[in-house]
Order: sequence, then C-alpha cells, then structure tokens
Amino acid sequence: MRQLPVADPGTPDHRSPARYLLWVASGQKATLVGGMAFGILWMGAQAFVPAILGKAIDEGIAAGDTERLLLWTTALFAVGVLQALAGIMRHRFAVVNWLSGAYRTVQVVTRKSADLGATLPKNLATGEVVSVGASDLAYIGNVLEVVARFAGAIVAFVVVAVILLSLSTLLGLVVLIGVPVMLFCLGPMLRPLHKRQSAHREAVGELNSLGSDIVAGLRVLRGIGGEDSFSTRYRRESQRVRGAGVKVARIQSVLDAAQVFLPGIFIVIVVGLGAHFALRGELSAGTLVAFYGYATFLVMPLRTATEAADKLMRGLVAARRVNRVLSLTSDIVDPATPVGLPDRGDLVDPVSGIRARDGLLTAIVSAEPDRAAVLADRLGRYDDSSEVRYGGVTLASATRADVRGRIFVSDTGAQMFTGTLREELDPNGRRSDEELMAAMHTASAEDVLVALTDGLDSTVEEKGRSFSGGQRQRLVLVRALLADPSVLVLVEPTSAVDAHTEARIAERLREHRAGRSTVVLTSSPLLLDRVDEVIFVAAGRVVAVGEHRELLDTDRQYRRTVTRQTEEEEVLA
Repeated sequence: MRQLPVADPGTPDHRSPARYLLWVASGQKATLVGGMAFGILWMGAQAFVPAILGKAIDEGIAAGDTERLLLWTTALFAVGVLQALAGIMRHRFAVVNWLSGAYRTVQVVTRKSADLGATLPKNLATGEVVSVGASDLAYIGNVLEVVARFAGAIVAFVVVAVILLSLSTLLGLVVLIGVPVMLFCLGPMLRPLHKRQSAHREAVGELNSLGSDIVAGLRVLRGIGGEDSFSTRYRRESQRVRGAGVKVARIQSVLDAAQVFLPGIFIVIVVGLGAHFALRGELSAGTLVAFYGYATFLVMPLRTATEAADKLMRGLVAARRVNRVLSLTSDIVDPATPVGLPDRGDLVDPVSGIRARDGLLTAIVSAEPDRAAVLADRLGRYDDSSEVRYGGVTLASATRADVRGRIFVSDTGAQMFTGTLREELDPNGRRSDEELMAAMHTASAEDVLVALTDGLDSTVEEKGRSFSGGQRQRLVLVRALLADPSVLVLVEPTSAVDAHTEARIAERLREHRAGRSTVVLTSSPLLLDRVDEVIFVAAGRVVAVGEHRELLDTDRQYRRTVTRQTEEEEVLA
C-alpha cells in the first residue's frame, strides 16, 4: 500500500494531552478512516462466522441436507477470505497510522527544540527530551494504531447483539449486559495504572538525565576520581526506576489476568445457560454452538476495548510530556513588524559601551572571564534584554533568522555531531574543497585531516569524541569560518591549542577575515597582539580601548588580566 499523504493540521494544540492527541489524529484523517473501515470489515466478517457455523450444523449436518451444507460452507469460506483480506489492509493502515503519529511527534518536538534554541536546556533536562524520542512517540503511535481495531470491536459488538437477540432474547441480554459489566469491573484499575505510569515515566526521564550527565562528564569524573560516587548515585536512581516499574507491572499483571479470567467466567455462564436451554429443547445444537462461538468471540472485542483504554492512558501520559516541550516559549521572539538588517555596519552594545567597528578584527577582554559568554550572547542576540545595534538597526527589531544570517556566534559550548566531516563543517554543502581547505589552513587543522583515513569523507563520531579537545576546537573554528557571516563572534577559539598553533591561527585569522568584522573574546596575548583593536571591559562596562601593547603599558588592570598576575606578583616582577 502506498503511503498516503499526511495533511498538515497546523500548529499543535498543547493545552491538554487530549487536545494534542486530537491534533495528531486530525493530520491523518484519511489513513485513520481507512484503518477504521477495514477494521470494521475485518471484525464484522469474523462476527458472522459463529452464525454461519450454527446454520451449517442445523440445516446441513442435523438435517442431512448436503446442498445446504455446501451452501453454508461456501459462505464460510467467502467470509474467511474477506476477513483475511480486510485484516491485511487493516494492519497496513495501522502501521501507517502508528508511523505517522509517532514521527509527526518527533517532527514537532524537533522543530520546537530548534526554535527554542538556548531556551530549551534552561527549562528542561536532557532526559526529558530524550524520553520523548525514546518511548513517548511509541505510546502516541499506539493510540492511533488501536483506533482501527477499536472501531471494529464496537461494530462487531453491535452485530453480535442483533444476532443473539434474534436467536434467544434471554441469552442475548445476558451477553449484552455481561460484556459492559466486565468492562466496568476493569475500569477501576485504569486510573491507578495511569498514575503509576506517570510516576514511572518521570523516574525514567530523571535517570536519562543523570546518565547523559555521567557520559558527558566521564573524563572529568575519571580525573577527579568521582566514578564510584556517581556510579552509586546511578544505581540508586536505577533502583528507583525499577521500583516504579514493578508498581506498574503489578497492576498491569492484575489487569491482564482479569482480561482472561472475567471472560472465562462469562463464557462458562453463557455456555451453561445455552446447554440448559438446549436440553429443554429451546435451542438447537447449531444455535448452542453459535452462542458458544459468540461468547468466545466477544473476548476479542473486550480485550481490544481494554487495550484501547490502556493505550489511551499511556498516550495521555506521553502527550503530557510532549506538551511540556511544546508549551515552552523562546526567550527571544520575532517582532510583529521586523526591520531588515544592513549588510555591513558597526556592532554596538550601548549597555557595555562595546563598539566593534566594521571590517576590523576586534578583541574583547573581560576582567571577569565568566562574563565573556554573557557578552557574546548579547552581541549575537541570544539575550533579548539588550539594545545591541548593527549598522544603526536594533537587533531586537529584526527576525532571528536575519540576525543569525548576519552575526554568527561560536562559543566554547559548540558541539560536533555524527556524520561525515564534510557535512559537519559545511552542513548546507555550499563550499568547494578549495574553500574547505582554506578554512582548515586558517584554523591550522590540516594535521587533523591528514590523520583521517577518508579525509573529508571520514565519519565523525558522536560529539567528535574521537578527536582531542584541541582538534575539536579547531574544527569548530573551521565550521565558523565557512559560515562566512558579516560579523563572526568567537569565544576563546584557541584556549585548547598549544602556543605554536595559536600563533599560526592568530596570524592567519586576520587575512582570512579581511574586510569583514570579526570579534574575538579572549585574554590570550598571542591573539591580542595581532588584532586591530582591543576593548577592555570591567564590571560590564568598557574601561579602555586601544592596541594590545599600548594597553599593557597604560592600564594596570588590563595588564593583570592578560598576564594573569596578582598585585603582589606584579610588584615582585
């Protein structure tokens, strides 16, 4: 079956878990309707099988009529073929529904995560987002998958009700009343199951976050000897997840057992009553077989109904987690009437007094090193509270896409991703090999390329863990250079490389970025000695502007910041 086009239902409705599930369903109406239609045909055909068997026994075998027996046998074969074909199509539609619902959830969460940017890690732990892709999407897909069978179960129940009432009013009422009573008996277990599933899901999310932290900081943990401490903590959290899972399994096992035990008792009652009526001559042998068949058959619609309720509960829990991501709003929003940024101009921050002049290589030195990242965020409009201007236009009055296209910030938190090195350095495939090698030369990263078997087509492992810290830093710099923005903001781009490599990068960076604005936040003397202008910031304000050597001679605080000397060491020197 060809994949049917999925409609775009618009913006996800995250006001409640149920609304989100309805939003997902509204985007795949065609496949849902198709699945329900074949589900009804599949289970409806199966509902006629006991009645046909009863007729074959009464009118064919008991009456000794070969012609009638052949007729009902042919009818049974036709219904079986119809059921098989409908079952195949129902399953195919069910798979499409599962995939569409699950992976649309992945799409909206990924799109929202990309839109939130730096806002996401401030509000949600990594494990929360990982859990959406690891388990929640499957639960949402399960809700849409079970719809087809649930629709068939309802129709089959109605068909069986009509047939049974026409055969025996009393037995028909017993069946029609007994099935809802069994569902009612199973209902009280669903609410506590829902609560325990929610608690288990929360515990899993926290464990995922802890696991991500441990993996990300494994080298540091080994360096300080903290493996045992974090291993103990992980085992403790893992046991808490196990305990929550056992609580879910306990009530789930009771529910599963009840789904077998209650229908079994019900079948015994129906067959016992039917046998009593048959002995009294009120039911024929074929009708008794039909009643037994229907009592057995109704177990499937019953289990389907309880399964649908269970999957709906799980889906609501998963949708609540998805809504937690979708309900977040970015710290930075586009203005209602955006203004376009110019191609060139000075980058000015009126709060700190920083002015990075157009076309120059400017260095910013902060007396408080931990504030360098804050300054970079402000200059790149990752902090929307300032009034930074570019070419006289306030960044807040432009769209985020326009700002990102003009101003590129590469900080110490820049990550590498899985894929080929070429795709990692040039994600959009816009640069030629000559341009790639020119950027590699500027970043003094040729040795990294030489060590790789397939060169630019070599595979980069997750977060570039196969590279050393200095190699990763230089490759991140290559990626920033290849973006070729109007303004490139680099935060400590050479902090992990040796002095000789740093000197080469400092010398080549000016030539590579000639004519375009480059802002480097650093306190490295090798870099500072080769920039056009140095801006010294203390307590969040510009206190001095000039060349590196000039500031070394005239500003004691600048000299102590760059040379990393205390006042006592400076006096002794």
